[in-house]
Amino acid sequence: MAIRQIRLEGDEILNKKCRVVKEITPRLEELIEDMLETMHDADGVGLAAPQVGVLRRIAVVDVGEGPIILVNPEVIETSGEQRGQEGCLSVPGKVGIVTRPNHVKVKAFNEKMEEFEIEGEELLARALLHEIDHLDGHVYTEIVEGDLMEVTYEEQDENI
Repeated sequence: MAIRQIRLEGDEILNKKCRVVKEITPRLEELIEDMLETMHDADGVGLAAPQVGVLRRIAVVDVGEGPIILVNPEVIETSGEQRGQEGCLSVPGKVGIVTRPNHVKVKAFNEKMEEFEIEGEELLARALLHEIDHLDGHVYTEIVEGDLMEVTYEEQDENI
């Protein structure tokens, strides 16, 4: 496993739509392990493949309940609304106010290409939607309400 370099806002790869994964190869297994290690090393709760320079529909999320690996995730249902601070490992030292659904249901495959569904509320919903946005070439700064705010590491509690 290795810690990969996180691409920062302004890197054109973050604005490209990712390709569907047809099978998990040894290289993609390694990518998933590296993404988990990179996310945890950076104290994040989510990381998408384009953030480490790979245009594949793979994301990892861990909001404190154990890692979730998402291959080819699709949002199939949303409801409610939450408004709160959001950050991103690709936009270090900044947060912004974002409104997202409070509940989400996502269909995806795990690292063994077994299909599953996951439902999440609050932080988990926010993280799932944030990472799926990355797979579609979007960064949260596109939907921030108002200006981004500078934040120190101690203040930043959600690096999605």
